[in-house]
Amino acid sequence: MVVVPVSAGATDAVRLARAYLSRVAEPYPAALAALVAEVGPVEAAALVRAGEVSSSVASQTSARRAEERAEQDLAHVAKLGGRLVVPEDEEWPRWPFVALEGVSARRCGGEPLALWVRGAHDLAEAVDTAVAIVGSRASTGYGEHVAGEFAFGLAAAGVTVVSGAAYGIDGAAHRGSLAGGGLTVAVLACGVDFAYPAGHQGLLAKISREGVIVSEYPPGVMPARHRFLTRNRLIAALAGGTVVVEAGRRSGAKNTAAITLALGRPLMVVPGPVTSASSIGCHELLRDGQAVSVSSVAEVVESVGRFGDDLATEPAEKESELGAPQGEAMRVYEALGKRGGVSDEVVSVESGVPLERVRALLPELELAGLALQVDGGWQKLEVRC
Repeated sequence: MVVVPVSAGATDAVRLARAYLSRVAEPYPAALAALVAEVGPVEAAALVRAGEVSSSVASQTSARRAEERAEQDLAHVAKLGGRLVVPEDEEWPRWPFVALEGVSARRCGGEPLALWVRGAHDLAEAVDTAVAIVGSRASTGYGEHVAGEFAFGLAAAGVTVVSGAAYGIDGAAHRGSLAGGGLTVAVLACGVDFAYPAGHQGLLAKISREGVIVSEYPPGVMPARHRFLTRNRLIAALAGGTVVVEAGRRSGAKNTAAITLALGRPLMVVPGPVTSASSIGCHELLRDGQAVSVSSVAEVVESVGRFGDDLATEPAEKESELGAPQGEAMRVYEALGKRGGVSDEVVSVESGVPLERVRALLPELELAGLALQVDGGWQKLEVRC
């Protein structure tokens, strides 16, 4: 039996207040968010209800401030096995959202007021190590294959795959992660009680059971074009980096890519055929120097970097039983000649390591099978560490 976690941390009053505020204002309401930060969600909700707010807050809330549906919304989501996660909860993804505050002035939008969530996984833990895979709805077989394979490989590496549940690349990424036994997060541009697109009803039902569905829109809210652009910031923020598999010149995936760059997160692109319209956006990102090219799961993990020591490696001749050299030893190793010997003085200059230290490290590298002393000095032995 799947046990849905109960968010701990917020009081009932806080949760009700944030549920109310999430309905009365269309994300992202910068003025309302500033009011909440100043007086707290309970007082902010009371002021909004009474209409005792500034003109900027009123412009964001006056049309819906009479919609008192917080209790019904919470009950409805609970029946679906969901919950409202708020910043006061332990499972709120605080660290991923920190970067949003720095770019909100660029019209990206800041931290959401609350998140409606379906799924039995703790949200903060789910996105602790995560990569977003996004791309065109009008994808090709090539793009869907790559997205699925990457997601499958990331799942095997214990990395959560974040995407937007759309047709094309998004759907392939979610399915690949699920097939690999991994965790996937679908960020919606509508209420979590909607299966959108309709053709992904089965996929979203599976994600709700085995992964996590997230939205900042309350139940019953229908998808709209502007909501897709707004939710893209959450896809970028919840992931440690973004992979764009296919993107046309006007693809929404390029919006997610721009937000990823604004957040200071790694942006990766899968190159496609130069004749493919579905890859024009990807090639533009590469040509402009905004993204790095990736062609394997190992390169994705290496580009994101924060997941540890899983680095992409090149083919090698043999293995070193003592492992890879570290620190100064690595610098000395990299300075060795590949096709002939170089002197220890040259190694010192190339590596920036003091000569005395170089002379101490070279015999150690030789014992480790990483270096060989020849007539011309010291030569590198190509190995897999």
